[in-house]
Amino acid sequence: MKIDLNLLPLFLAVAEERNFRAAADRLGVSRSAVSQRMQRLEDAFGVTLATRTTRAVRLTEAGQRLFEALSQPLSDIDSALEQVAGDVTPRGHLRVAVTSIAERFLSGPLIASFAEAYPEVTADITVTDDEFDIVSAGFDAGVRLGEVIEQDMIAVPVTDDQREIAVASPEYLAKHGTPSHPRELIHHRCIGWRPAPDVAPYRWEFEQDSVPFDVAVEPQITTNDLRFMLRSALVGAGITFATEETFRPYIKTGQLVPLLQEYLPPFPGFFLYFPQRRNMAPKLRALVDHVMTNPA
Repeated sequence: MKIDLNLLPLFLAVAEERNFRAAADRLGVSRSAVSQRMQRLEDAFGVTLATRTTRAVRLTEAGQRLFEALSQPLSDIDSALEQVAGDVTPRGHLRVAVTSIAERFLSGPLIASFAEAYPEVTADITVTDDEFDIVSAGFDAGVRLGEVIEQDMIAVPVTDDQREIAVASPEYLAKHGTPSHPRELIHHRCIGWRPAPDVAPYRWEFEQDSVPFDVAVEPQITTNDLRFMLRSALVGAGITFATEETFRPYIKTGQLVPLLQEYLPPFPGFFLYFPQRRNMAPKLRALVDHVMTNPA
């Protein structure tokens, strides 16, 4: 391993400032110079030291180990550099932020088989529907619908195309009738979803003759819990609306009936996303490979 030791003060500036612009100002160089020299250092190690997007910079586990090592006596630095460069085994703490509606990722088997294949990786899965910058929040990756992922992220498909559908129990439909057009939903008891109490319930989106439109159903029951929506629909509380894979097992058994399907076209599904591919941490590379080799 050949490391240009002149790059280490630059790394320290980035690690302490957590911002390329601030590090550049501190060193009296341009931001592009900081970015290029950081890339040289990472290429020498063969591992990402700092995850960065247009919004944030955060040290990876390898970067944090190097930062801590550079604060130690000089006699420890050589061994620390070798450890950073030679660590190719997937290990460490892997944090992933996952939307609550990513049924396949959260159903169990995918992460269970990943944990079995990579016993030295501890997977920390946070289920959240909040929209935030995963890098500044300290996550290695996220899982969301493709249409809401930031453009500067790398995205790997977790599922095929998805489709949202409206469903209700046979008992509800026998009592209240079956809507033949989405606009009739305003006359039905609906079960809606919203991510937080201060956010309006999501409007239900449809399409007719290739023209999209939405319906504000004014749900009688609103929740931020997908499971509560499902359970409420199963006992006849009303019509609800979510991704088809959430309801598929209950449609197969006849416990729920799909509605208005001709007005609900497919859209891009769920993706595992992360900031960059070059010099990816082995733990994240392992998860990406696992997702890609275990298709939906």
